[in-house]
Amino acid sequence: MVEPAGVLGSFPHTRLRRLRGSPTLRRLVRQTTLEPADLILPLFVRSGTGVRREIPSMPGQYQLSVDTLVDEVGAAWDLGIRAVILFGIPDHKDATGTAALTEPNIVGEAVRAVKRRYPQLIVITDECLCEYTDHGHCGVLRQRADMLEVDNDATLELLGQQAVLHARAGADLVAPSGMMDGMVQAIRHALDAAGFHQVGILSYAAKYASSFYGPFREAAESPPRFGDRTTYQMDPANSDEALREIALDLHEGADIVMVKPALAYLDVIRRAYERFGVPIAAYNVSGEYAMVKAACQKGWLDERKVVLEILTGIRRAGASLILTYHAKEAASWLREA
Repeated sequence: MVEPAGVLGSFPHTRLRRLRGSPTLRRLVRQTTLEPADLILPLFVRSGTGVRREIPSMPGQYQLSVDTLVDEVGAAWDLGIRAVILFGIPDHKDATGTAALTEPNIVGEAVRAVKRRYPQLIVITDECLCEYTDHGHCGVLRQRADMLEVDNDATLELLGQQAVLHARAGADLVAPSGMMDGMVQAIRHALDAAGFHQVGILSYAAKYASSFYGPFREAAESPPRFGDRTTYQMDPANSDEALREIALDLHEGADIVMVKPALAYLDVIRRAYERFGVPIAAYNVSGEYAMVKAACQKGWLDERKVVLEILTGIRRAGASLILTYHAKEAASWLREA
């Protein structure tokens, strides 16, 4: 990297403030852009009619029935948002997540309804069992010595079944999030065997065992009933490991890879962007959203300014796509700019 002194020595008449004199001039020379189409809106869907249940730890976010979810998608579409990701909340949970593996299922119903109304919208579906199991872990369990653990290989077959059901409903992308070894390969094989060669995979390739997921677990009703997820999600101290995870998922057939969370892992986003040259998604997660909302409700921060600064920072780090609960608000602010 060239030191700033060296740059100024080469161009002695340079004055950096000349290009900051007006909003129009600043916009003209801006390096990083942020548009509504860069944003993906996460949505939670459950059974019922007319359901719009606010999530206490995530003000402005809701559990929605299919009909109100379609309305929410319409509002997002009108703001220029062109992609959503769906998380299902089933009526019944059991040890193997049966509600995710049979027809009808809540996510499939939502996908069909959304695609009927908005066929050009990109619909992404989360592929994981944590919302569907009564123990709250991301796969089926097995006994090992004196403890229960997630059975990696037994879970892979179920993830393939779940992905095929979502593809059959009309999903454009499926997004495996459980951090099982081999999950991308298993899902790619299942999709191809069922004839869904065109359905892409957005893999949660570098998903950390983060403390920022608490509000999501309330929203999706999926906290683990025992233990935690540190045996399959990544250690927050590691970044080289994230690059190995991403490389493995790309080798297995991932089309887009994700880093989650975003703010505490901007260095990982940047390293992945520079290393792989593929679309990188970043998840601006529930805890990050909740912190901003809480501070803004206290009057400590200007929500519009801080949200757009955060999202621009995630883009500047190298993210092509940002999953964020602020998507609708951000899109509205960007359209006004």
